[in-house]
Amino acid sequence: MDREKPPEHRQLLDQLYAAFNRRDLPTLLSALAPDVSWPNGWEGGIVHGRQQVRDYWTRQWAEIDPVVRPVAFDVEADGRLNVTVHQVVRDRAGAVIADGEVRHVYRFVDGLVAEMEIRS
Repeated sequence: MDREKPPEHRQLLDQLYAAFNRRDLPTLLSALAPDVSWPNGWEGGIVHGRQQVRDYWTRQWAEIDPVVRPVAFDVEADGRLNVTVHQVVRDRAGAVIADGEVRHVYRFVDGLVAEMEIRS
């Protein structure tokens, strides 16, 4: 299997991480499939669809200040894109509550993010 992911997927994710760090919801939501499956890494569980993702991020950003930067990209055997990210999470007072690397695994359908998984 060709383990190269179309460059537009990597470029899209670079743009989405920058949009996330800016709290740019319109840009983020426009890149998600209408029925996206997204992990709720903060409260637990999975949210489905753009509105639930919007609501989740809105709640999250009201309580914590995460900044996430991609540091490596790899393609899994099933074609999903595995992104190693460095994340720093601060509380609203600015104190660091988490600082480290995790993996985000994305599945695309028709050029949109259809699913994301978080791995430690």
